[in-house]
Amino acid sequence: MKVFVAGATGAIGQQLVPLLVRAGHEVTGMTRSASKQQLLRDLGAEPVVADALDADQVAEAVGRAQPDVIVHQLTSIGPLDLRHFDQAFAMTNRLRREGTDHLLSAGQAVGVRRFVAQSFFAAYERVGGLVKTEEDTFGVGAAKEMRQTVAAIKHVEDAVLAATWTEGIVLRYGGFYGPGTSLGPDGEQTDAVRRRKFPVVGNGDAVWSFIHIADAAEATVAAIDHGHRGVYNVVDDEPAKVAEWLPVLARTLGAKEPMHVPRFVGRLLTGEIGVAMMTELRGASNAKAKRELGWEPSHPSWRQGFAELTSTERVRT
Repeated sequence: MKVFVAGATGAIGQQLVPLLVRAGHEVTGMTRSASKQQLLRDLGAEPVVADALDADQVAEAVGRAQPDVIVHQLTSIGPLDLRHFDQAFAMTNRLRREGTDHLLSAGQAVGVRRFVAQSFFAAYERVGGLVKTEEDTFGVGAAKEMRQTVAAIKHVEDAVLAATWTEGIVLRYGGFYGPGTSLGPDGEQTDAVRRRKFPVVGNGDAVWSFIHIADAAEATVAAIDHGHRGVYNVVDDEPAKVAEWLPVLARTLGAKEPMHVPRFVGRLLTGEIGVAMMTELRGASNAKAKRELGWEPSHPSWRQGFAELTSTERVRT
């Protein structure tokens, strides 16, 4: 098939494009930076330069490629400050709103058979069971510093699933870790853990679901080939509480144990969203993706995957 990847030079795009090529797909990779065209050629894709926020440029790029499938992986995340979360995600939120609409419009014009879009597990409602399925309430009750971001995520999901002219598929990825991510060998979050600036807030009972970036790419290929209209959680097999996974990560990195701070201190440091992410977040089940996509993560647990962060460092040094 002809596959058009928007956001092809991002962390997941760079993992995804070679997998699609090896699977026999003809890949067009969209980037807004002309300087990244050679990177896309090296990955095996035909590059196209277009600004995702310019409807005409997107329409022309998709029209020239004539794809069977569009994959929406557009993000542009600034330095993360939890107290101003929406500010850090402002450009990504525009891409989720305007970029999604432009890609859908362009896809409809050429009759794409399948449209696959990125979403995020952390927008599940923070009540009830600790591990959520795709049937659970999503995108409501967001912390105030994250409301614009959750609304943009919901826009992606609602727009893609409402597109009756194509088979719309939404992938709710877990927290990315691995090469090119903020939880990679040189990532922002990894550095914060090393410097003991990533504390456990309150009881640390929030449940996180992770996914190695390579596994996320594998699941995306499986969705392109075998997915059906709807939503899939793309996460590993072991949702875990912050109080469990954060100390393990610190020890794996050779860092000191993370500090523990009470909720009121956490609220002063990180705002409402930081407290929610440390004490209330719900994880996600991957049972549907495994069952329907025939996919299994090669890193079934973050424990195994985190250990690779240090082995990658040793190889690089």
